[in-house]
Amino acid sequence: MKILFQDESLIVINKPAGLLTIRDGYNPDLPTVKRMLDLKFGRCWIVHRLDKETSGVLIVAKKEKVHRALNLAFENKQIHKIYHAIIFGIPAEKDFLIDSPLRINGDRRHRTVVDNEQGKLAKTKCHVLQEFENLCLLELLPETGYTHQIRAHLSSMGHPILGDKLYRNPSLPLLDFIQRTALHAFSISFEHPVLNSPVTITAPYPEDLIETINLLSNN
Repeated sequence: MKILFQDESLIVINKPAGLLTIRDGYNPDLPTVKRMLDLKFGRCWIVHRLDKETSGVLIVAKKEKVHRALNLAFENKQIHKIYHAIIFGIPAEKDFLIDSPLRINGDRRHRTVVDNEQGKLAKTKCHVLQEFENLCLLELLPETGYTHQIRAHLSSMGHPILGDKLYRNPSLPLLDFIQRTALHAFSISFEHPVLNSPVTITAPYPEDLIETINLLSNN
């Protein structure tokens, strides 16, 4: 768990895939980002979460007032995140917007689902970075922040994320290029709540994502 930025107010880490952000209700003994940082720095406050299998940039507050300020910034859409994902298929356009309304915990598998009647407004901007054979690397800018938004939106378009067992289309092949959901929180931009200066932090790709992209590029 590499620290990308740190001062007296906050920590920004590059979360590895497989590590929980906060405690799991079913298995509270599993290691978490919060527990590890609490042990090293004293009490910390999680500002936002990443799914267990998602790697990448994550902000953690060292002070409660900083946590409140960053939460407010998230609510006011003043914090901007960019994700990268490897998806099935090649979209028809290089740049496109997915704006299907979403309903959280919408089925028996507790997935987020598209629901045109009861769903809430959700928007994800997409840009194709690199094309492979029947797969591509996509950049995603979520304008809203619902649970599993990116995964649900892409799956609804017929382009589920490689390795995503929860949202995969059963008709698509099971590929073993990567052993987890190929989703990475690439960067985050925000105004520092104490210094009032703009901050942008980028999280380098983890080794499994680099190896997957290199393998796909050489196929």
